[in-house]
Amino acid sequence: MSAENTATVSLGPDSDLDQVFELAQQLRVDSVRASTAAGSGHPTSSLSAADLMAVLMTRHLRYDWQSPKNPANDHLIFSKGHASPLLYAMFLAAGAIDEEELMTTYRRKGARLQGHPTPILPWVDVATGSLGQGIAYGVGVALAERDLKHQSSRVWVLCGDSEMAEGSVWEALDKAGRHRLANFTVIIDVNRLGQSGPTELGWDTDAYVRRAEAFDCRALVVDGHDLTAVEQALVVADDGQAPTVIVAKTVKGQGVAEVADAEGWHGKPLPDDLAARAITELGGVRHHTVRGPQPSAATSADPVAPVQVTLPQFKMGEAVATRVAFGKTLAAIGARPDIVALDAEVGNSTHAEDFGKAHPERYFQIYIAEQQMIATAVGMAVCGYRPYATTFAAFLTRAHDFIRMAAISQVTMSLCGTHCGVEIGADGPSQMGLEDLAMMRAIHGSTVLYPSDATSATALTASMADLDGISYLRTTRGAYPVLYAPDETFPVGGSKTLRAGDSDQVTLLGAGVTVHECLAAADQLAADNIPARVIDLYSVKPLDVATLARAAQETGALVVVEDHHPEGGIGEAVLSALAARRLTPAFAHLAVRDLPASGTPSELLDAAGISRTHIARATHDLVAH
Repeated sequence: MSAENTATVSLGPDSDLDQVFELAQQLRVDSVRASTAAGSGHPTSSLSAADLMAVLMTRHLRYDWQSPKNPANDHLIFSKGHASPLLYAMFLAAGAIDEEELMTTYRRKGARLQGHPTPILPWVDVATGSLGQGIAYGVGVALAERDLKHQSSRVWVLCGDSEMAEGSVWEALDKAGRHRLANFTVIIDVNRLGQSGPTELGWDTDAYVRRAEAFDCRALVVDGHDLTAVEQALVVADDGQAPTVIVAKTVKGQGVAEVADAEGWHGKPLPDDLAARAITELGGVRHHTVRGPQPSAATSADPVAPVQVTLPQFKMGEAVATRVAFGKTLAAIGARPDIVALDAEVGNSTHAEDFGKAHPERYFQIYIAEQQMIATAVGMAVCGYRPYATTFAAFLTRAHDFIRMAAISQVTMSLCGTHCGVEIGADGPSQMGLEDLAMMRAIHGSTVLYPSDATSATALTASMADLDGISYLRTTRGAYPVLYAPDETFPVGGSKTLRAGDSDQVTLLGAGVTVHECLAAADQLAADNIPARVIDLYSVKPLDVATLARAAQETGALVVVEDHHPEGGIGEAVLSALAARRLTPAFAHLAVRDLPASGTPSELLDAAGISRTHIARATHDLVAH
């Protein structure tokens, strides 16, 4: 399939642009070879950006390929993750991978060279492929490098022109401009063609410039195949003066006449015969190597002394909202220098601002841009920090795809959703998080926690700082009595049995506000000679399956009550766990099934059928049968 070019060159920062062009052609050839061998991939999207990346990796990307964890390394993020053949061809040229791996494992089962890049590769910071996200991650990384780590590392992001239609792109550029992220450069590969035809703006580079400049970013237009122009633009971008957007006009399929600027080739490998002709047209297979500029020595940090974290304590019986306990605890664990907090302009309601008052240098106001808040958290996690990102539970749903992709990146971060369920009262359904448990339970490897009082909220907020993966804390707006003593422990995967007896006829299962309703219902049922066990399922994922199974076997009847839609919430989690053990107790599931409206919390809990009255009624019906 390939013509062999026996010349080999070792390229470095002083290589002339003729040699850099040879590298660009090599990147094109290897992109074609790898995708054709795999039988899938995006070679034409790789061909358009090859010149841009050849100049970048040879002359500007300060990166030690043999030490990808070097804290002084620059960061390269392929927001157009489908151009993975180009990225992996760069890895080959840098000596990070070998030719056999690229040509025989790309897109194959069990291989690390996946269809879109993920951090299973040590040179990849974040998983990309859901378009419009890489640029947002880059902002988070740039903020962390400059404002937290105080390093001179730069962040380079390669974007496709199709993804510039995503709103998250402009959220990211807004924050880059606002923070004057002079260590942040976006390169837009404007190749005119998307998946199904021309892009929204085609080759209207002036439109991209106007939009970037509107967000206080510097914009430079170049011919993306003119290596001299690309080099000049990268020199400007590297001057440390402003966040920069390089608008590079390119040709999709550049270098291969049969597919160049031709529709219908997106995401399609070249057939063997066409690939052979393309490789010949591109000058044959080369084996040039690259050692670009090396990072400067990382800024040394003083050793971090162990810190003492003193958690807040609450008296049993006093009324405290779990969101208040969350804020106080977040401020307390902020004594750890690795903890950072991010807010979406609701910190006075979520109480995330408590952290900001105590640790302003590690508190980041992202404003009403939930996607960018999550992306910034991901970027900070990439740089070694433990981010807590907080907003109303309802508004985290806007950022679901970013949370999903963060799990693919195997990122560790903590999220808190406040003002959940109908319990919030008069604000009405637009503000009620009623889908968040389903959303967060579905995230791969997630932990989902839902405290019922201030003591449990404190313990769980603190525990999240040491959990791997993505953890989610669901907190309640209203103040409710503290149920637990300050020394009570709340292991993840556990539960708390608040009422129990040998003659229990039913188990009432709640979390958050419904624990209080279950306790009140148990009092009503006791007056009716129906002893009821009450369990606080503060750990929604993972569930305390052993306690659930024992309750099912000992009481024979379960009532699950949740301030959430029935789909994907606690009820389904409980049923799934019991089914795995082949247990089939009598079962009732009380959840928010109708569209709620405004009202007081007690009115809305009752209207939704999840109040103490409805719990008692459902229990009577269940026990009677």
